[in-house]
Amino acid sequence: MINKSIVFLFTILFISSCSKKEESKAEPSTINGNQITLTDLQIKNAGIEAKNLDEKDVANKITLNGQIDVPPQGMASVSAPSGGYVRVSRFMPGNYVQKGQTLATLENPELVQLQQDYLLAKSNLTYANQDYARQKDLNQSKASSDKVTQKAYNEAQNQNIMMKGTAQKLAALGINPNSLNANNIRREFALVSPISGYISAVNINIGQYVSPVDKLFEIVNTSDLHLALKVFEKDLTKIKVGQKVFAYTNQNPEKKYEARVFIIGKDFTPDRSVLIHCHFVDNSLSLLPGTFMNAEMETESQEGTVISDDAIVTWEAKQYIFEEIKPKTYKMFPVKIGNSENGFTELLNYNDEFKNKRFVTKGAYQILMSLKNVEE
Repeated sequence: MINKSIVFLFTILFISSCSKKEESKAEPSTINGNQITLTDLQIKNAGIEAKNLDEKDVANKITLNGQIDVPPQGMASVSAPSGGYVRVSRFMPGNYVQKGQTLATLENPELVQLQQDYLLAKSNLTYANQDYARQKDLNQSKASSDKVTQKAYNEAQNQNIMMKGTAQKLAALGINPNSLNANNIRREFALVSPISGYISAVNINIGQYVSPVDKLFEIVNTSDLHLALKVFEKDLTKIKVGQKVFAYTNQNPEKKYEARVFIIGKDFTPDRSVLIHCHFVDNSLSLLPGTFMNAEMETESQEGTVISDDAIVTWEAKQYIFEEIKPKTYKMFPVKIGNSENGFTELLNYNDEFKNKRFVTKGAYQILMSLKNVEE
């Protein structure tokens, strides 16, 4: 029994020794520059396959950049219609305000004089109208001259002009002249928001004197955000109103924001680009105006020569595929790649002379490792 076990053990060792000798006799790969010849065993182990390349419809993608913007009617700079001292300032940047809401209260002693002028003009107009009516009646009975009647008419007109002009000044300061009387004259006026939105800047403090040229508040209505993208001249003919755009930020490129083109600019900038404006599909986005965005846009599909994504390898920052120049022999072929879709990538420098050639579609990475003697 022991002798049979010893014989069996020696048999196993002999077979193993023969296998190693056969493996050692296997023909090694041959490397010549960017060309390599592999053995049948290497090709089998790497799962290498080669075939002629296909023609497929590939959607063209344009990469654009721009920023979040709002239309002119969605932004407001608030200044005081008259100079004055700041007595109350209610808001800080980031606060939301409604249209017509009081932002600050200003004081100007000259406002008292303006209200006084209005009330006096209103009172004088009443007297002037009565005097003109009286002079008109007297003139009809020849008890008053035409000159006196004309003077009374002019006085009534002047007082009317004075009253209405002053009324417009008061209305600009937020004071309703129709409700003004001697008992409610005031020296303060309110600064109100012309739009609803978020306050983006506040440039005042209590006690500060401001003039009509000072920009006191800036307000942005973020309910109508849009995406402004720069398109260069070479891509402009590919853009149409209604096309889909998928935008993303540098900080979170995985999160895509869908938008649609709604305006294509008509003027070129000095760098030969045109601005296009896109509306977001989701209007409730929490994006801030001025945020830098990248975007991808798919244009009409065109037929092109494609290869599987796995067939393309990168070496020293350049892309290559492997051409099967003869059975078991492969050569690196530099390529310029285009758009990718559904696991295939377009080859831009592929031409008709390569139609009958075969290229590696599987196992390209293993060939590169063997060719460059790189260990995984």
